[in-house]
Amino acid sequence: MTSTTKTAKTVLISGASIAGPALALWLHRYGFVPTVVERAPELRTGGYKVDIRGTAIEVCRRMGVLDEIRANSTDMRGGSYVDDAGRTIGELSADIFGGRVEEDDEIMRGELARILYDRTREDVEYVFGDSIADIADDPADADGVTVTFESGTVRRFDLVVGADGLHSNTRRLAFGPEERYKRHLDAYISIFTAPNHLGLDRWETYHALPGKLTCVYSSAGETDAKNLFIFSSAQEQPDHRDTAAQKRFLARTFEGDGWEIPRLLGHAAEADDFYLDSIALVEMDHWSTGRVVLLGDAAHCTSPASGQGTGLALTGAYILAGELARAGGDHTVAFARYEERMRPGVERNQRMAERFVKEMVVDRKWKITLRMLMVRTLPKTPWKNLIAKKIRDEIQATANAVAIEDYDTPARPTVAA
Repeated sequence: MTSTTKTAKTVLISGASIAGPALALWLHRYGFVPTVVERAPELRTGGYKVDIRGTAIEVCRRMGVLDEIRANSTDMRGGSYVDDAGRTIGELSADIFGGRVEEDDEIMRGELARILYDRTREDVEYVFGDSIADIADDPADADGVTVTFESGTVRRFDLVVGADGLHSNTRRLAFGPEERYKRHLDAYISIFTAPNHLGLDRWETYHALPGKLTCVYSSAGETDAKNLFIFSSAQEQPDHRDTAAQKRFLARTFEGDGWEIPRLLGHAAEADDFYLDSIALVEMDHWSTGRVVLLGDAAHCTSPASGQGTGLALTGAYILAGELARAGGDHTVAFARYEERMRPGVERNQRMAERFVKEMVVDRKWKITLRMLMVRTLPKTPWKNLIAKKIRDEIQATANAVAIEDYDTPARPTVAA
């Protein structure tokens, strides 16, 4: 077998959220030439707060962005549960709520996306307002992949990476329909920005109903609040791009509920950053085919119930780029090593998500009453530290489920012919 050496290996990355720019950062450092294409006309800066913990902390340190993440921390102080009248039932500190230890932190998804974009925009080609329409990955073609974009542009790349989320367009084109791989966990999540009419300061307020959980929170430096709805439903959601239908779906689900919910639904109708999607897993036998590979939620969505989607995206980007560099650009070797290192930890996080989603939306009123009793009494009990430690230990085990190596001396990128 012979090989042809290139000074840089061209990689098309679909998706400019977290996984895509993180991968682009590492690939550029290793001498590859990444291009990021994003369907949205500009960087998406919305979303909810995301955890940076465990292995992802070290990855961010190596990326050189940890200090900036710290500077943009949500700095949440804690949270409380309230009843229908808005009376406080109980309060818990942020560390207990989030199961955090030592260096663990939290940042708004949009802020993290901005940090990664700012770190890469001078070195990486970004194409906004476009998407992949076709991937011609012929196994007999040793020179690369022909990609046709929705704009009509046709370009050649050595590799294509789908980092485009739960509803990955790249996965659909290269592996087949989404329905083959997505497993709905019979729950949904919705979030949007609204006025902070509760006057929250780095605080989150929860209201629980059978099969439903509503939360309002405001993080450091924010004058507005985020309104979060989580609810059980086996019903199929409206098309994920039909925002008007999604808003109607949310309004029907919470119609007639008390507390601040009618006002929050009014804000939902006006919100320009409204988001609603299923809480689901993506389960695939393999994450690559030919010269196409999937990354982050596109490959292995663990859902918001795991709290680890962002961490796995960052870790996966580090490992995929590192393995490509170590293999000198030989994707057949690198893709296999990437999946071998990632898969056990991913599957552990997915199993945790299956358990946690049932905890997020309690299905019986008596169970809610029992939980509220625990929230009210836990801070006063002598064994509160033991309970908090048990929660933290499980979260930390999954946050550190993927081990990382040093990729300090990568080989020069080559193309195997």
